[in-house]
Amino acid sequence: MKRLLILFLSFISVEIFAQNETRTPIDTLSTKDKYVKILIYNDMTWDSLSLPAPKHVNSEVYASDWKTNDHNAYRNFDISTLPDTIVLALVEDLSDFCMPRQGFVFSKYGMRHGRAHTGSDIPLHIGDTVRSAFEGKVRFAGDCGGYGNLIVVRHANGLETYYGHLSKILVQENEPVNVGEAIGLGGSTGHSTGPHLHFETRYKGFPFDPETIVSWQDSSLRCDTLVLPRNKLNSTSRYGSSSSGSAVASSGGGTWHTIRQGDTLSAIARRYGTSVSKICSLNSNLTANTVLKLGRKIRVK
Repeated sequence: MKRLLILFLSFISVEIFAQNETRTPIDTLSTKDKYVKILIYNDMTWDSLSLPAPKHVNSEVYASDWKTNDHNAYRNFDISTLPDTIVLALVEDLSDFCMPRQGFVFSKYGMRHGRAHTGSDIPLHIGDTVRSAFEGKVRFAGDCGGYGNLIVVRHANGLETYYGHLSKILVQENEPVNVGEAIGLGGSTGHSTGPHLHFETRYKGFPFDPETIVSWQDSSLRCDTLVLPRNKLNSTSRYGSSSSGSAVASSGGGTWHTIRQGDTLSAIARRYGTSVSKICSLNSNLTANTVLKLGRKIRVK
């Protein structure tokens, strides 16, 4: 009898092992934390699945002047207390940026019809996805007069980005967001003459031309570090005007990308608005058939 029990237990162990060897995921369940999912397998077992979350959500920059009921949390901020030149590290790597919406700018930053236009307008269709330009934390999400449905995301360097005229908001206040995460759907709410995204960049509540850091033509980030004179924090100073803010390129010059899991040359080329052949010409020992090693830095522009 004892021998039979041992044989039975051995059979069960083999069966369980075999099931675990062949199990495949069939469904996922959401949890209260959007960065944690429950993964269900075909043998009715489950695992906790952790998704990549923003790295800097606990930065002290999210503790001060944090208002969720006002799009401008710095209304009483004294701009004269800022240094003459503001230096902001935008990203650790140039790939830590995503265009909020691909497209040309049909209405630029600056004075328009005698009034200040504090952002760049990008055309889109109602329902098109709008993405967070950098990782950060949602400070404001809701209806905001002329902005219509507006999302304000604060980033770890103190920069804030605005996404206006949305048809739908997909995030809520105090929610961390990753770079490239879908945060809203394009629309024409508020004071809008047609569907488009109104995109702003602000520091301490003061706007500056988004084109200082974003190249709309190349669909890429101009720099990894921003050097911005304080007097350019106003609604009249466009990028390219005298004494405008400047881009500080990555070390070595040009624009560089660090290879990550899942990267392909074609995907990298699309991201930076270039071609595989152009990237290969900028890098020695790199061809269209080269196996990309994780962590390798390649020049893309």
